[in-house]
Amino acid sequence: MSIHHRPAAIAIMGPTASGKTAFALECARALGGEIISVDSALVYRGLDIGAAKPSAAERAGVPHHLIDVREPWEPYSAAEFAADARTALDDIAARGRLPILAGGTGLYFRSLLRGLSAMPPADAPTRARLAARAEAEGWPAMHAELARIDPQAAQRIHATDPQRIQRALEVHALTGRTISELQQSPPPARLPFRVLKLVLAPAERAVLHQRIGRRFDAMLEEGFIEEVQALRTLPELQAHPAPLDLPALRAVGYRQAWEHLDGEVDAAGFRERAIAATRQLAKRQLTWLRGELDALWFDPQSQEAALRGTVSRFLGR
Repeated sequence: MSIHHRPAAIAIMGPTASGKTAFALECARALGGEIISVDSALVYRGLDIGAAKPSAAERAGVPHHLIDVREPWEPYSAAEFAADARTALDDIAARGRLPILAGGTGLYFRSLLRGLSAMPPADAPTRARLAARAEAEGWPAMHAELARIDPQAAQRIHATDPQRIQRALEVHALTGRTISELQQSPPPARLPFRVLKLVLAPAERAVLHQRIGRRFDAMLEEGFIEEVQALRTLPELQAHPAPLDLPALRAVGYRQAWEHLDGEVDAAGFRERAIAATRQLAKRQLTWLRGELDALWFDPQSQEAALRGTVSRFLGR
């Protein structure tokens, strides 16, 4: 199919707190669109305030997809996201609506727009066995094992990243092949949509840092700590041997709030840690976005008219 005959979609990318949600809602309302969340925290139920999840009113006014699709103790891989997002894209386009991808999880965007190498799905018994070994031996020992099996992956994965260590060891246990080898396999065909990639990012890093601080303080006022307290009461999380190793609780803010409620740091220290972690996340997101050479960058405040004009031209309106 010629690219000019492919259905259109808009991808609204950017670092955390850059205004992606507001612009996605504006586009959806003006253009008859539906929003597909591209955010690894929004997939989890119960992560609302700290994940800046769209409000119930916003979701009632504009259809949203891939929000609240997993419990916080359940896995959700980039491959699962790509499959679910592809289904949502096809369904939205079939209804004559405009799909709008909005979020800041680079791996999710890459898995959907470029495809991922074939990987085995998560296997609960294998993961449980690896988690039990890690509990007994420690994650540094598991990382050392990974270094023996797959030196390339061990160099790429930090010894303090249990989620990725576990996944690399799980892939090897399930397939007998290293995750590095599988990642070098030819990816599947790209998405049959023509996609306008927009990056929303303040021109000045200080502006983004101010937005991050203001948004976090607003989250605290809305009851973020109480939200994390509610998560801590869930039997599945109470029974988990290492809840902070779960992807849901690795989301920025949640880990720091959990540690604060464990008494490891006072309220002021918690706020400082959480804001610092969010700034680091934004830095990583910006680094990834600079690799998206076909994306168009806009300061959402000073280039608002140009941003809207780019969307209109892309859609021929």
